[in-house]
Amino acid sequence: MSEIKKVVLAYSGGLDTSIIIPWLKEHYNNPEIIAVAGDVGQNDELEGLEEKAIKTGASKLYVLDLVDEMVDDVIIPSMMMGAKYEDYLLGTAFARPIIAKGLVEIAKKEGADAIAHGCTGKGNDQIRFELAIKRFAPEMKIIAPWREWDIKSRNEEIDYAEAHNVPLKISRETSYSKDKNLWHLSHEGLDLEDPASEPQYDKPGFLEMGVSPAMAPDEATYVTIDFEKGWPVAVDGEKMKASDIIRKLNDLGGKNGIGLLDIVENRMTGMKDRGVYETPGGAILYRAHEVLEMITIDKDTKHMKQKLAVDFADLVYNGKWFTPVREALSAFAAETQKYVTGQVKLKLYKGNIITSGVTSPDTLYSEDIVTFQESDYNQNDATGFINLWGLPDTILALRDQGKLK
Repeated sequence: MSEIKKVVLAYSGGLDTSIIIPWLKEHYNNPEIIAVAGDVGQNDELEGLEEKAIKTGASKLYVLDLVDEMVDDVIIPSMMMGAKYEDYLLGTAFARPIIAKGLVEIAKKEGADAIAHGCTGKGNDQIRFELAIKRFAPEMKIIAPWREWDIKSRNEEIDYAEAHNVPLKISRETSYSKDKNLWHLSHEGLDLEDPASEPQYDKPGFLEMGVSPAMAPDEATYVTIDFEKGWPVAVDGEKMKASDIIRKLNDLGGKNGIGLLDIVENRMTGMKDRGVYETPGGAILYRAHEVLEMITIDKDTKHMKQKLAVDFADLVYNGKWFTPVREALSAFAAETQKYVTGQVKLKLYKGNIITSGVTSPDTLYSEDIVTFQESDYNQNDATGFINLWGLPDTILALRDQGKLK
């Protein structure tokens, strides 16, 4: 450990990373600790972070502005593919590769000997961080205190923090494990570890990005979203960049109880984990995009994209963002979006997202062809189609009846 003179630490100011600074100094012969926080839209969580990091023992704090990079390079391309992992909209997984890439950049700039993170040995994030670090700095030493120290629980972490005068914003009773960025907020731990327990949506302070459906207004909110080649470009007629669109939809969705998800998901490490997620803007954006694709993408392309979306989501969830196969799938997704241009109107009401209309200059929907009224479609054409489509079934039946010639 004596060769470790300088460590770059992925720093959020939460419980884990707060106690890692004094722990590293105790157990790695007092190295210089450079804290690096990735600004991925967690807002108030960044307040007072520099003072706290330095007071705890870091020599300095970098705050990297990663919001637009995360949105433009990861979130929107994933939305274009329709990627969901077991219905989870990948909020934590979206941020990790971008943060890890930033960590490597600072580590190289500072001449660091190691990069440290506060991910537990049970979770997915250790894999996501380390795969990205290996991609950009394969020779870099990685320190994962949760895989080394004797601390075994969040209560013991709080004990350690109190013994080392590390200031905390949480108590033992409110120490949910949370991850927040522009796209989402996750809640794990405490009462949520029992799948039989109902999340306390109406309890003050539990939800942070919105309200429960029961507390949402009795009057619906309408919102229109414009897309150009699959990319969101405007809300209610106002042009804005993608990150601002997410902010706007977070506000509208949060007020209407949109985007709550309570699931038991399959972690990479083999265990099942119960989490509650808030993704108000993301849920709206995914739905709007799906609705527009209904009228602009042909059947074969849509079905292939739905199949590949599962593989794409697995790659994101499993920390394999910076890989050739992910890049290839992103290229496929971008190709499918050439005609995904138009406007979607949605109705937000007490946790529900209701389609209220969709238009596109590149629509494949023909009212003249599909109408129940008189049209140019020749219904007799279906006879020959059915005979050919059903020919294998006809031959099987004739064989089974001994009538095949």
